[in-house]
Amino acid sequence: MPDIRFPYGKEFLSLHIPEERYAGTLVSHMHDYHAEKSPDELVKDAMASPIGTPRLSVMAEGKKKVVLIASDHTRPVPSKCIVPHMLAEIREGNPDADITILISTGCHRETTKEELISKFGPEIVENEKIVIHDCDDTENQVYLGKLPSGGDLIINRLAAEADLLVAEGFIEPHFFAGFSGGRKSILPGIASRKTVLYNHNGQFIASPKARTGIVDGNPIHNDMLYAARAARLAYVVNVVINSEKEAIYAVAGDVDLAHRAGREFLSSKCRVNAIPSDIVISTNGGYPLDQNIYQSVKGMTAAEAAVKEGGVIIMISKCSDGHGGEGLYQTFRDEKDLGRMMQSFIETPPDKTIIDQWQSQILARILLRASVVFVSDAPDEIVSEFQMIPAHSLGEALDKADQILLAKGIENGSILAIPDGISVMVV
Repeated sequence: MPDIRFPYGKEFLSLHIPEERYAGTLVSHMHDYHAEKSPDELVKDAMASPIGTPRLSVMAEGKKKVVLIASDHTRPVPSKCIVPHMLAEIREGNPDADITILISTGCHRETTKEELISKFGPEIVENEKIVIHDCDDTENQVYLGKLPSGGDLIINRLAAEADLLVAEGFIEPHFFAGFSGGRKSILPGIASRKTVLYNHNGQFIASPKARTGIVDGNPIHNDMLYAARAARLAYVVNVVINSEKEAIYAVAGDVDLAHRAGREFLSSKCRVNAIPSDIVISTNGGYPLDQNIYQSVKGMTAAEAAVKEGGVIIMISKCSDGHGGEGLYQTFRDEKDLGRMMQSFIETPPDKTIIDQWQSQILARILLRASVVFVSDAPDEIVSEFQMIPAHSLGEALDKADQILLAKGIENGSILAIPDGISVMVV
């Protein structure tokens, strides 16, 4: 069996899996898909034939204050091939439009200027008005009423007061919202922390419908779509990307209808059948999604769907930013009983949801199913606080996984590889 390469930051780690232990490799068929046109052409074609809306240039006519919501530094959205075309079309329809690019950080840290330049290029950063959303800046937020779940919908004032609100983004499998993109530009993208916490509450996260690739009956998705409509998000451009972070498919138009078309394409390419295995190796797809432990929980859920009960997940994530979630870290630092932790999440009222509770809940759920050996650059003591076993190479990680299984009487356990846990929907 040849070596299998796993993304790690901006590099790769390789592992040779013995033939007798190799259970298979789960990869998105997206890696085999080759678009007939360039990313720029795909975006322009999508914008020329929007789904459920007029062209953006037409929508911009007579609109003075235009807000374009863009993703932040934690998302590999190829903004350089989306945002320039959106700006051009807006100005085609209204040369005098007052345009603000609003960075949808959700509850993440502020995006740096260097990260903005990497994302958009220096010309846009130097010449466009860019504002970074702050979920805790209550003075610059507006209440828009109640969500279907009963939570308060509070969003960024710039977006709420825009004459035309549009967004860019990308569509990928999402471990509790079903899919990223579309309506997520509003919630959690530019929502208040209070709104995000309510939407990510313990009962919703525990729902069997709040899983990768599911939107029908998903309470988290339902609130998100309602929020997008209430915020008057009028138009989106969303892309699907390959492992090189290049756009290979694009949709534009209505926040729901265009998103549906995009996720149907994605589902046809990235849905894979689980191969139950003793050891499952997964990643977060490399940079920028593997910058911290917080984000790495996503890639673990792909392994969770395939690992045998009591097995071992080897998670590969560079984590150059450490844990990435103070609330997540404090929860695991202060509570060592996973069962008690899970019960507290379920019993916490939605309006009392604490910061990072959703990520803590999902990680605890994974750890109750399997041991996790975590390959990263994060300090061992931090990894250990999360009840994971630190390792700094794939060889070391496999040795530790084998020791865990041997203690349970399992020798030479089967090994399943998921080189990009973000890009697949394991069913």
